[in-house]
Amino acid sequence: MTEEARAESVRAERMIPLGQPPRTGRDLLLRKLLWIGVWLVFLSAPIHDLASGNHSTAGTVGGWLGLAVFVGAYLTLVFRNMGTPLPRRLVVVLVVFLGLLATVQCLTLGPAWLGLYCYVSVACGATLPLRAAYWAIPGTAALMLLVGLRVGEQDAQDLVILVLLIGFAMTGVVQLIRTTIELRKARATVAQLAANEERLRLARDLHDLLGHSLSLITLKSELAGRMLPDHPEKAAQQVADIEQVSRQALVDVREAVTGYRRPRLAAELAGAQVALTAATVVANVPAETDLTGVPEESESALAWALREAVTNVVRHSGASRCTVEVLRRQTLDGPMLELSVEDDGSGGSGNGPGNGLTGLTERLEKIGGTLQAGREKHGFRLVARVPAPAAGNVGSGA
Repeated sequence: MTEEARAESVRAERMIPLGQPPRTGRDLLLRKLLWIGVWLVFLSAPIHDLASGNHSTAGTVGGWLGLAVFVGAYLTLVFRNMGTPLPRRLVVVLVVFLGLLATVQCLTLGPAWLGLYCYVSVACGATLPLRAAYWAIPGTAALMLLVGLRVGEQDAQDLVILVLLIGFAMTGVVQLIRTTIELRKARATVAQLAANEERLRLARDLHDLLGHSLSLITLKSELAGRMLPDHPEKAAQQVADIEQVSRQALVDVREAVTGYRRPRLAAELAGAQVALTAATVVANVPAETDLTGVPEESESALAWALREAVTNVVRHSGASRCTVEVLRRQTLDGPMLELSVEDDGSGGSGNGPGNGLTGLTERLEKIGGTLQAGREKHGFRLVARVPAPAAGNVGSGA
């Protein structure tokens, strides 16, 4: 990996991975600070008002104290509620307290403090149930307008749209976060169900393969045991039958295990998309492929080729983009299914093909396929071809 690729990898690790669950407590803290800190810009007007010296000493001290209490209550409510939610009654009490404190500050210190209602609106949208937030946010805007009639009507009118927008925007953000969490849980559940189904299928197949064979072996073993003292020739025949049945059972099990271990091209394409995206490589991978009539050996060989190519891109190339295409081609050797993996990286530091490419070449040659891999003008390209029935284009990077 080049120094530039290493630096890019370090930067990617330091970034907050959007759409992914927090991996550490530090990630969780950064996310909370990001969501909460963006709204602290509205504190500039109250702070400037206190620093300007327009109020008496008692008013300034009271203003700083009230501002500190307001910010503390706001951070406690929103920051704490983003993790383990606070009790519903306590949330309501804190929201009402923020509204009352904002009202007192505005009435005593002037229109510069009307921006505190933005925080009240954010707190309503972020912490209250959706139905309650739909009433509380307009209520906050209405309260600000009433206070504005006393301290500065024009300032209140200028802020009313902003108070409504950020409050309802926070309700949308909260719903989006909840939906993302639910989708993540659903995806984990689907994966667990798929794994359980695969275990059940393996259990059924092994039962079908071995149930009859083991029952026959048991029966013939009992017969051989009874025949052994008086009829050794018949017992020997039973033992020979046991050997034959056990060998056939062993062959069946090996075939079944080989089928389970055989990679599928569709699964490898999905895995390639995930692996490249996780490595911060812009992935251009076909979502679907039509493999009608393609022999399992050919599909398996292309799946191995795709896995090897994506592994090289992620680990060694230092690429920023990668394009995968699956095409049908008519060649001099007949119809071929072609897999092309092209990236804009260096292709690794080795001077010749590695063990992976050598083994891949041998695997493809066994089924009449070919492998081409090498540096291009703008990166590295791997092309694997296997025999396949003639058909149309089955997919390309979109």
